[in-house]
Formats: sequence, C-alpha cells, structure tokens
Amino acid sequence: MVTIKSISPDSIAHDLEIMPGDTLVSINGNEINDILDYDFYCANEEISLEITRDDECLVFDIEKDEDEDVGLQFETYLMDKQRACKNKCIFCFIDQLPKGMRESLYFKDDDSRLSFLFGNYITLTNIDENEIDRIIKMHISPINISVHTTNPELRCMMMNNRFAGEKLRYIGKLAAAGIKINCQLVLCRGVNDGNELRRSIEDLIKLYPSVESIAAVPAGLTKYRKGLYEITPYDKESAGEVIDIIEEYANRHFEEHGDRLIYPADEFFQLAQREIPNEQYYGDMLQLENGVGMSALLKSEFLSAMQMCENSASSDKKTIATGKGAYKLLKSLIDLATKKWHNIKCEVVAVENEFFGEKITTTGLLTGRDIYKALKDKRDLGTVYISRCCLKNDEEIFLDDETVQGLSEKLGVGVIPVLNDGYELFNIVHGNNAE
Repeated sequence: MVTIKSISPDSIAHDLEIMPGDTLVSINGNEINDILDYDFYCANEEISLEITRDDECLVFDIEKDEDEDVGLQFETYLMDKQRACKNKCIFCFIDQLPKGMRESLYFKDDDSRLSFLFGNYITLTNIDENEIDRIIKMHISPINISVHTTNPELRCMMMNNRFAGEKLRYIGKLAAAGIKINCQLVLCRGVNDGNELRRSIEDLIKLYPSVESIAAVPAGLTKYRKGLYEITPYDKESAGEVIDIIEEYANRHFEEHGDRLIYPADEFFQLAQREIPNEQYYGDMLQLENGVGMSALLKSEFLSAMQMCENSASSDKKTIATGKGAYKLLKSLIDLATKKWHNIKCEVVAVENEFFGEKITTTGLLTGRDIYKALKDKRDLGTVYISRCCLKNDEEIFLDDETVQGLSEKLGVGVIPVLNDGYELFNIVHGNNAE
C-alpha cells in the first residue's frame, strides 16, 4: 500500500475524483508496493484500482489505452525508500571518498528496481527469493548484476557478506527464466583475476544467451584507502594479462556464436598501452556505461563526422579539458582534424586528478578545482569544453561542489559541458560544421 501524494491535472484519476492522501492498495487484486508493481499492473487496458480513504474502501474500474497513465503521483519515484547496499566490498569506491563531500555521494545503492529503470548494477545480496520470483513474473529484463567472481567463498570475502556466495544461485534462476543479464566483474589484482577470472568467465558463459554480456573493469583506487584492504593497482603487464585471458575466451565464443560476450573495459587497454579495438569489436555495445567500448564509439563517430564534412573550419580557439585516460585518444583525433583543416585551434589538456589521486584517470571523476589548476596558468584558452559526465545528473556541479559557473568566473572564459559523443566533439573542434 502506498499513499497518493498528488493527482495529475486532466488525468483519469482526476476525472474519477481520486484525491491526494488516498491510499492505493491494489490493482486488479495485486498488492502495490512500489513503482514496478504500479507500472506492471497499470499496463493493462482494463484495470481495477482498490483505494482506501478514511477507512473506506473504494474501487474504480477503468478502461484505457494500454500505455495511458492513470495520473497518480507518489512521494518518491520508487514509491518507497531506495535500498542501500549491505556489503562492504574491498574495492568499494564510496569507502575511498574523503570526508566533507555532499551527503548524497556517501549513499551506496543496491536496488534491483534501479537496475531495470536506470541500468544500475546490483549484487543480489539484499533481495530474497520472492523478489527474484517477482522479477521473473514481470519479466523485468535486462538485469545488470555485479558478480565480481563466481567462487562463492571468494565472493563472500570480497564483499564482506557471508550471504554473497549463496546469492549467486539467483543468476542461474534468472537465466533459466529467460531474463537477460549483463554481468560486471570488478577486478582486483591478485584477488579475482588470473585463474579466478577464468573460472568466472567459464561459469557465466554456460548461461549464454541469457547472459548477454560480461564486462571486466579494474577497481578504482583513490589516495584515501588508509585502513582498507590492500589492493595493488594494475600496471602494463598485469593489465595485459587480463586482456589476454578475456580475449582467449572471447575469440572462442565469437567463432562459435558470432558474439564476443566478454569485454575488458577501455581502461585495461590504456593501462596495458595497447590500441583500443574498433567499434565492431564491441558488438551491440551493451556495457557503454561501464566504460566498455566508449572510446571506440567516440572515435568512430568523430571520424564519420570528419569524413562527411567539407565545410571550412573556424579558427576560434578552444580548449578541451579531459582525464589522463582519454587524453591520447582525443589528441590523436584533433591532430587528424588539424591536418585537414590547418586553421583549427584546439588544445587538449590532460587534467591530473589530485583530488582522488593519480591512479584515477577517468574523465568522469575530475573535479572543478583540478580542472582549474590545470588551466589557470594557460593563456588564450578561448572557450573551455568539459565532459558532462563530470557533473551531477541534474545540476552543473562537480564532485567537489564547484559549479560550472564558478569555474568559468575563475578562469575568465566560457565553460561549456558537452556529452561524450564523437559527432559533438567534431562540431566543437571544427567550429563551422553544418548539420
């Protein structure tokens, strides 16, 4: 049962005189507890709402279009509280944050509903058999799961949760029901790579095609790991070993099924100082949000836009601030454009992440103060472009609470956030590119 906060104007609920403060009990006899229940049972063309008001039970029979919204609004999007993570993983990034950051950054979510709605990864450790059955009944798919290892004992150790190993059985149950699954393996050097990585890949491959992708990403290690489990960062050799193991299985799977299935994150290629594969390597690119294939897609889009454009370029000065991991790629693309249009004036600046430490090279974890420090002594910046992934989803604010406007005022130039998109990058670099 959930309390109705408000009613959308000119909606079905408004016409039926359903009121704020009423309690939604059930739809077609099914108890409603959260947004998944609500959306699933509201999708029918004929629905019966059971509502209570002042201890009186009211029933509203409704005929509507299949996807038509009834117009009920609730206190939160999920209709109840977001579920927090019950683990204390040895690599948890949130445990490595410095004190004094905004409170929301310290919340660890592990909510199966967010996996379906927004693509968040879940560990399965805070849901039970009933929740798994509900996912199967509603055919909520795909589900993104943080597996890390299929060794039950090792998973318990890595997640500091004695139930983490037994929860692995849910993956098989979901797969048997035809639920599509994207898996994530956060690799810690010497812990769950090597033969343990082989074991995890072999176990998960057996669940193909329900398991439709597996991504291996290196654990992010900040300079604030005092008192935490000691993890050795990957270097050129060890990152290369991870890639070699993954490609051994991926190549075999591609020969058999035409799908590589297992992919190293872009960061592994950067650490190993190997060229990132082309766009075709990544198939349907199901793990872009995990940093898998993002560089290849950006490059492909940029080169496509460059090939199609014959307009003259702008000579206006631009500066692109980026993380050290993406610097080499962006610099190479801009060099190619400059060879074709000699008047292009665009500088790429690799920003050292002093806030989290030098081991953090991803652009999305840059702070306003580090970008400022990297640019403050440079002359003729022109317009500064930064990736929108550095910012909070709904605000132009960095992880250190610096704002885009504040950074712009300090530098004395315009600062423009842009998407991680190769076409948009080309338009910035070129300046006069016609649609």
